[in-house]
Amino acid sequence: MTTNDPRDDIRSVADWLAGVKTAVAFTGAGVSTESGIPDFRSPGGVWATSQPVYFDEYLRSPAAREEYWRQKAETHVGFMAAQPNVTHTTLAEWEAAGTIRGVITQNIDGLHQIAGSRQVLELHGTARFVDCLDCGERHEADAMVTLFNEAGTVPACVRCGGVTKHATISFGQTLPADVLRASASWAGESDVFVVLGSSLVVEPAASLPRIAKERGAKLVIINRDRTPLDSWADMVIHAALGETIAAIAERLSGGLRA
Repeated sequence: MTTNDPRDDIRSVADWLAGVKTAVAFTGAGVSTESGIPDFRSPGGVWATSQPVYFDEYLRSPAAREEYWRQKAETHVGFMAAQPNVTHTTLAEWEAAGTIRGVITQNIDGLHQIAGSRQVLELHGTARFVDCLDCGERHEADAMVTLFNEAGTVPACVRCGGVTKHATISFGQTLPADVLRASASWAGESDVFVVLGSSLVVEPAASLPRIAKERGAKLVIINRDRTPLDSWADMVIHAALGETIAAIAERLSGGLRA
């Protein structure tokens, strides 16, 4: 559903959020692009000039590991410099106020946590840490990328000398079962499920809005472009994300009048 008056759409979403017990936000790359982090698939993204390294390649090929780390080092400075935008800060405020349960995100930049969100399920992991694939030791990504840039080789685990990789989910790598299970639970228990800045084409994450809708939640999709689930949604808003979230927040705080 969408109306001819954007104010009516904003009012409806705000009223739904204000009147339910459990709401969940689901965020995709469109949230991070407003902080200056390009979508991997966009013209400015890393995949415009490089091919992604699949997980099985990473495990078996030292050359693939070098290429993976080259790509990560290339995007690392942008990740570290990025700051939360109005969508991140608003979602953190909504969580603190009890408006939403928390955030399920496809993003790997950690900006939700920096903005103050505490209940965050990271479906695709985080680029702010590096894990050892042998012993499980976790390292700060900044330090490990610095080692890579200085030595030009993949840094070994400081604990066991094992193979390291960013704590993100690569192509061909299984999503963490506990995070996926918790995300499906949140979706199924939600009364309102709000999709923000996701194309809803990457599975299994894209199945979460379906779970929410099938369990009776109102499904809201706010995204610049159309998605495959627009026809399922109770409200679809194709508009700038930050401006839309700010307008909903204003309505929730009483700034907009009927």
